[in-house]
Amino acid sequence: MPTRISRETTTGDFVQRVEAISGQELLKCNQCGKCSAGCPVTFAMDLLPNQVIRLAQLGLEQEALGCQTIWNCASCLACGSRCPKGIDLPRVMEALRLILLRQGIDHVEITNIATDDLAEAPQQAFISGFRKYVS
Repeated sequence: MPTRISRETTTGDFVQRVEAISGQELLKCNQCGKCSAGCPVTFAMDLLPNQVIRLAQLGLEQEALGCQTIWNCASCLACGSRCPKGIDLPRVMEALRLILLRQGIDHVEITNIATDDLAEAPQQAFISGFRKYVS
């Protein structure tokens, strides 16, 4: 079934929620791709960062929320420093994660992390990493 894009989808509830949570204006992005070109984690992503923001711009909620990229974003700010429009893309990725978490959909089950891994890993890594996974 083809996807229908309309004024209603690009200004609808999903777009408004992402913008309200992130504080970013999605339609400022003109898809230059500089965010994706500078992202050090694209090798682990199923969609490029600019593709995720495009899905969000178009109001394609299921597609935007269903990708792995929002969970793989390192929030390193490389994309934001390259963006000619000043969009803070990690805040958009965080907003997308929060929408899922508020629906009760979680990406990581903390209790499934092996005790040995917890003992070996620096605590700062877990604290900063879990910031992405809790609402």
